[in-house]
Amino acid sequence: MAVLSLLLAVQGVLILLQFQVSLGSWEEWWTYDGISGPNYWGLLNPEWSLCNMGHRQSPVDIDPSKLLFDPHLRPLHVEKERINGIITNTGHGIVFKANSSTKASAVHINSGPLSYDYRVAEVHLHFGSTEKFGSEHTVAGQTFPAEVQILGYNADLYKNISEAVTKSQGIVGIALLIQMGVETNLEFRLLTSQLNKVLYKGQQAVLNSFSVRELLPDTHFYTTYEGSLTMPGCHETVTWLVMNKPIYITKQQLYALKQSMQGERDNPKAPLVNNFRPTQATHHRLLRTNIDFNRHKNQQCPTMYKNMFYKVVSVQ
Repeated sequence: MAVLSLLLAVQGVLILLQFQVSLGSWEEWWTYDGISGPNYWGLLNPEWSLCNMGHRQSPVDIDPSKLLFDPHLRPLHVEKERINGIITNTGHGIVFKANSSTKASAVHINSGPLSYDYRVAEVHLHFGSTEKFGSEHTVAGQTFPAEVQILGYNADLYKNISEAVTKSQGIVGIALLIQMGVETNLEFRLLTSQLNKVLYKGQQAVLNSFSVRELLPDTHFYTTYEGSLTMPGCHETVTWLVMNKPIYITKQQLYALKQSMQGERDNPKAPLVNNFRPTQATHHRLLRTNIDFNRHKNQQCPTMYKNMFYKVVSVQ
């Protein structure tokens, strides 16, 4: 009887949720907790089934002992142009969207593990309610207070991010893990300078002369893998690069982020915190890196180096 009651309760919740969703867009009803949280995204909308059934989902935990060194990975190239755009409280996160006009300045990303040219479209901020967690990607199980994700679309094959997001090799994601510090770089300071204007869902502010390149940490090392968007519909079209060095956030900046609310001004709902998806199973995916852990060590770790041997064979 207890099991039957539980099943009936779950069925009732899903029916209610489907009724609520029918009254508004799907975008309104997914969250980061409860019955509309990550564990249920794939049930809310049939088009989001990959969220629950996919085998190349993101984020993931980066276990250094399982990384594969790939000597063929090139340094990532990010253009230095500055771009203009709008920063918005979406109710799920704080998102910067670059001006997509054909006349607007654009920042392109290429090289690294990429075979195409990608144009920066969005920058997402994920953060927690405390300094102990907030990032989506983790390293050896360690979480970070926040994470910046730079998303670009394949400009060689597709017209915009909306088209690219469901297509093969459509998106590149650069993940910057954020650690607490007493100073932060100028571009992250610029990115968070308008937070007091986007406290509530739907509020927007202009953000001009933003440099994606200057936001990146001072390193050419990274880990890369094939994954997905970390929000519905979890499309498995993203080549991820997780930079090997963090950027820093001050206590004041983290406090400012935590003042953001999930709802509109007349109905603020809950604080916009803990907007991160838990790490997903790797399902035997390769996580490649351009960090050569064996350079000064004798032990052998996984590598894509090939040892070539030649021997002269006499012909009789």
